[in-house]
Amino acid sequence: MEYYNKVIESVGVRYVKGNNFKIERPVTITDYTDSENTAILLHRGSLNYGEDQESVNEGEILFIPASRPTRVSFGTVTKRNETNNENFLENKKKYLQTISFKNIKNLDDDCITTVTFEAKVFDVVNFFYSLGIPAFVIRFNDRIASIIEDVVKESEQNTPGKERVIKLYTELLVVELVRHILKNRLFVEELSTNSTYFKDPRLIDMFNYIKKNIGGDLSNKVLAKVANVSEDYVGQYFKMLTGINPQDYIEYQRMEAAVELLRTTKKSIRDIGKEVGYKDTAYFCRRFKMMYGLPAGKMRRRESLINVQ
Repeated sequence: MEYYNKVIESVGVRYVKGNNFKIERPVTITDYTDSENTAILLHRGSLNYGEDQESVNEGEILFIPASRPTRVSFGTVTKRNETNNENFLENKKKYLQTISFKNIKNLDDDCITTVTFEAKVFDVVNFFYSLGIPAFVIRFNDRIASIIEDVVKESEQNTPGKERVIKLYTELLVVELVRHILKNRLFVEELSTNSTYFKDPRLIDMFNYIKKNIGGDLSNKVLAKVANVSEDYVGQYFKMLTGINPQDYIEYQRMEAAVELLRTTKKSIRDIGKEVGYKDTAYFCRRFKMMYGLPAGKMRRRESLINVQ
């Protein structure tokens, strides 16, 4: 238990967004994904996920780890209602209508509440992504459902301390998610084996070096010097502790840094690509679209597309 306490204490949490939606038109997104973690609480109607389209019951939560493409269906759909993540984001107003929390209780329509948040170990590693776990449904957990509702209720307020309260609720949400995983023996093996990076300071040194030098030379030769291991061994060493090879991890971190720059600056796509380590702009754009399902140039509109008004 002390180990899991250390895990939880090491995870930094940041609220990204929260919304209530009425399902305007049923839709299946074949590769639904977000760069951060998403919890979807179903109030009424139909919600299915995965290749087998497993059902989520009313009052249950679908949890989708960051950057894990998942087949998701809102409402009762047919083959004609299928689309990909890029088209879904571009046309989200056709499918989902933003509503206030107080209106949910008065609606007979299908409706959901979503909360998106960041959870990073030592402010570096995306925690749930690093575990390698798929999307899963949270059943029989009214506490997590209530926290999700409280986050969005607070986000709709205009009162002193609002940001602080949202942060506290979001941190509580992450703690309760880990508790739910442990209590129900869900992915406990992944939690035990894929989070071994907590135990090795040399790996943490590499994580921190990658973060601080995201646009520089991050070859295995450089990482080997940082960790004080041989160049031939560093890839095996990194994968043994994290479950992924270092260059895949570096690409993921570079893309996360690119997303943040696209959201917060007016720098050109070319300059952002160079800043996060890509000299070839075309290659950067191809890899970006492959990871997120939409071109880098459209990411600047992502907030307005996702937070439908």
